[in-house]
Amino acid sequence: MSLLFLLSLVPLVASADNGMDMSMDGSMNLAVGQMLPYLHFTSGDVLWFLGWVPQSTGAMVGTCIGLFLLAVVERWIAACRAIMQAHWAKRALIVQANKMNGRGLPLSSSTPDLKKQTSSTSTVIKEAATLRSALPFILSHDIVRGILYAGQAALQYAFMLAVMTFQVGFIFAIVVGLGVGETLFGRYAIHATHIA
Repeated sequence: MSLLFLLSLVPLVASADNGMDMSMDGSMNLAVGQMLPYLHFTSGDVLWFLGWVPQSTGAMVGTCIGLFLLAVVERWIAACRAIMQAHWAKRALIVQANKMNGRGLPLSSSTPDLKKQTSSTSTVIKEAATLRSALPFILSHDIVRGILYAGQAALQYAFMLAVMTFQVGFIFAIVVGLGVGETLFGRYAIHATHIA
């Protein structure tokens, strides 16, 4: 009887083993490359697309040069954003000042109805003093700001995916590229924040 019971469990045990090795100890075999879950110098990692798997030394060097240049471009975009932000802030303040002048601030107190003018002047001054500190929405500024930020964020996510391959060459190229880019363009971003 117990032998029959054990024999009836054999199909259940066999169906639980579907042939997939679910252990996380080794590398993950992909169609063309391997994903090693630790820092390594070996080639064969998939970078962003299944078709981009640098296998040879030349391909690895080319990929690292490309990542380096992309990192420099990311820092250039950050500097451009900072410079343009300072420029847009000045222009927005001009627009805001023109809007306040268009409300009719009195130019002199030589009008006959001084009491009415003083009342409207104090109302306009009170409104100007309580304006929010955010600059006004200007479509041409804010669309370009959004596009620059989206480009910079896309590059940062691409770098994150490259770093997640654990390929030391990729990581080193990105870090050195960001450092060189900051060296070349960081002063423009700092200068722009002091201007605004």
